Amino acid sequence: MEKNKKAMFAGGCFWCMVKPFDAYDGVSEVVVGYTGGHVEEPTYEQVCGGATGHYEAVQITYDESKVSYRDLVEAFFMSIDPTDAGGQFHDRGKSYQTAVFYLDEEQKAIAEAYKKELDDSKRFPGEVVTPILPAEPFYKAEEYHQDYYKKNSFRYRMYYEGSGRKQFIEEAWKKPVMTKEELKQTLTPLQYKVTQENGTEPPYQNEFDDHFEEGIYVDVVSKKPLFSSRDKYNSGCGWPAFTKPMNNGFVDEVRDLSHGMFRTEVRSHSANSHLGHVFEDGPKEAGGLRYCINSAALLFIPKDEMEEKGYGEYLKYL
Repeated sequence: MEKNKKAMFAGGCFWCMVKPFDAYDGVSEVVVGYTGGHVEEPTYEQVCGGATGHYEAVQITYDESKVSYRDLVEAFFMSIDPTDAGGQFHDRGKSYQTAVFYLDEEQKAIAEAYKKELDDSKRFPGEVVTPILPAEPFYKAEEYHQDYYKKNSFRYRMYYEGSGRKQFIEEAWKKPVMTKEELKQTLTPLQYKVTQENGTEPPYQNEFDDHFEEGIYVDVVSKKPLFSSRDKYNSGCGWPAFTKPMNNGFVDEVRDLSHGMFRTEVRSHSANSHLGHVFEDGPKEAGGLRYCINSAALLFIPKDEMEEKGYGEYLKYL
């Protein structure tokens, strides 16, 4: 049963704030527009002029039975520089400032808790300054701004890179909070080789190839959810195989031309850990994909321990 809700975020230029949410299963619509100002139905030119007080923002419609508000908050923060109070990257001024706009007290509490967690992690040298604000009227932007990354993919990529956003995200978000030495002390040599050096463990002789207990598999580095036992099957390949991730937004798929082959690599979105590869030889009735994943990149959380360990909201994936 669908449970549609709204979420609203301002993350600088709204052209760059649609794709991060489109990646998530359960997000049915991402609309770009304007909020937080004092003029009704403003135009793009008025907002850019700075006199209306609006933020460029996105309004998201999502099914909370498929994706949580916390996951959306994390996707938002991972798309911005939350320490910049004056705008985002090359774009300066009020309309390009960041904010989370909550629509109820539950969203407020979740956003504030995530912001504190991020600040406490010391991922950034500066303080996390993105404000958590009550939602105000949202005005849809002109049609040519909607889904800009799809309609004008070349110009979008040029802007995404030229503005400095791409470089910042890769440097600030695609690296673990821990140093290499700290990771080596935390992970086993095999876990480090697989997740940090794109290694591959031996087939069959690994922890989860023949493991079918009910529960979820999380990133061994970030401890963020990745795969469910519900989607695991015995492919005979020698490594854990899944028909899909718990949510497509939890992983990134990257073209891999190493070893003279054309493959699609799978990495965790939360920590950029190398996980394995995805192939098009999976069960046809389940979508035809086989996510071939290294056991060493995973940590298993049994169903009866999920609530206690803070994964209760993911029981719906089992």
